[in-house]
Amino acid sequence: MKIMVLNGPNINFLGIREKTIYGVEDYEYLCNLIKTEAEESNISATILQSNIEGEIINFIQQAYHEKYDGIIINPGAYTHYSYAIYDAIKSVSIPTVEVHISNIHSRDEFRRKSVTAGACVGIIGGFGLYGYIMALNYFKQKQK
Repeated sequence: MKIMVLNGPNINFLGIREKTIYGVEDYEYLCNLIKTEAEESNISATILQSNIEGEIINFIQQAYHEKYDGIIINPGAYTHYSYAIYDAIKSVSIPTVEVHISNIHSRDEFRRKSVTAGACVGIIGGFGLYGYIMALNYFKQKQK
């Protein structure tokens, strides 16, 4: 099973930005956590990050062309207004799980709405970096 993990803007600044919200672990730690869990679950995981909306859309289209079985996406701030990412997810028909490190529903009013979630099979939020593992477990269960 091939899974693409996409991280949007500022996720590469984990361990630097707002540690009380996003924790003290850095982006490299997150990538290693995902890789370890994926390997243990017999999942091939490609992890990508971009601060640029168009690159995220290109990655989603790449997942289609390279026949990925699933996508895990943390769109970052694009969650709240990127209809382009929503359209890209809908266009590829690849099961996609949206992940958020924080609970977006307990934060600022503008962060409580996800326009991208409607294109996804589910959303996981508020469990810190473990949300990515939960998303991997969803795909692990699907391959049984």
